[in-house]
Amino acid sequence: MARVTEADVRGALARVRLPGGRGDPVGRGMVSGIAVDGGAVRFAIEIDPAERDAMEATRRACEDAVRALPGVASATGALTAEAPAPRRAGLERVGAVVAVASGKGGVGKSTVAVNLALALAALGRRAGLLDADIYGPSQPRLLGLSGKPSSPDGKTIEPARGHGIPCMSMGFLVDEETPMIWRGPMVQSALGQMLDDVLWGALDVLVVDMPPGTGDAQLTLAQRTPLAGAIVVSTPQDLALLDARKGLAMFRKVDVPVLGIVENMSLYVCPECGAEAPLFGHGGARAAAARAGAPFLGEIPLHLAIRETSDDGRPIVASAPASPQAQAFLAVAARALEELERGAGKPAPRIVTT
Repeated sequence: MARVTEADVRGALARVRLPGGRGDPVGRGMVSGIAVDGGAVRFAIEIDPAERDAMEATRRACEDAVRALPGVASATGALTAEAPAPRRAGLERVGAVVAVASGKGGVGKSTVAVNLALALAALGRRAGLLDADIYGPSQPRLLGLSGKPSSPDGKTIEPARGHGIPCMSMGFLVDEETPMIWRGPMVQSALGQMLDDVLWGALDVLVVDMPPGTGDAQLTLAQRTPLAGAIVVSTPQDLALLDARKGLAMFRKVDVPVLGIVENMSLYVCPECGAEAPLFGHGGARAAAARAGAPFLGEIPLHLAIRETSDDGRPIVASAPASPQAQAFLAVAARALEELERGAGKPAPRIVTT
């Protein structure tokens, strides 16, 4: 008889849909207490007390999904409805803050950031997304969100939710065509409010879409925020890699661990025939990572589907999770988690400039 694992159980539960199109119980961080004893499986689903009756059908669906696994003889799911904890703003209940950065604009950093956050959620982590690019916020459009955020008390801000993850962005507060003509102190104040005054709640990982470059805003955010690690995004060509190395050096100076480098737009994939072409070169980021002693997290192809789903507010990981393009993001997220869990707190690699 096949031996079922906790990962098998999580995978089965992730295929159950919550009522109202709210995703799945694993992605929403509702599953806890998984216990596997031979062929008997037990687990808990944490719910709002007011939803107990409505969630009974979901509980049964979860039991059926787990019971269908090879090697499972019985499955018992329990609804737990503890009194809700007081809602606290800021990062008090955020496990790890991970920056997604680039040395220059135009390398697809924001697209990588949103798909990385969604991939982390798909891997069972409670993920959130902070759009810290004050001058060019793009996460509202990438997540298909609009409108101003609400405030329960006039002091704190409720983040918007897109495809199951909470998100905060300056793009929710100003019209997307309004230029942000702000000096440094105003930018720092806005970033502080988005960190401290937002009701992020309990998250395993908060992904921060950093501004491009290595200026004052980036240094302020890196020094002010307890970053558990940084991911640097680059395209394969030499000019982008030069700027990526500057980004690595910046994190080294402020003692932020580098989780790795991602090569975006790695190979162009023809949507008609599937042929690949290295329009911007190929393998440059992998070589740069090896040269710097930094992990290489993976390659993201240049594919029409990624652009189309991003423009439509349906990131590829959410809209086509089984596609090769989404699987590339999931692989990057899995490697980033390995680095985060293996070496959080280790120093950034030495940057070789010769």
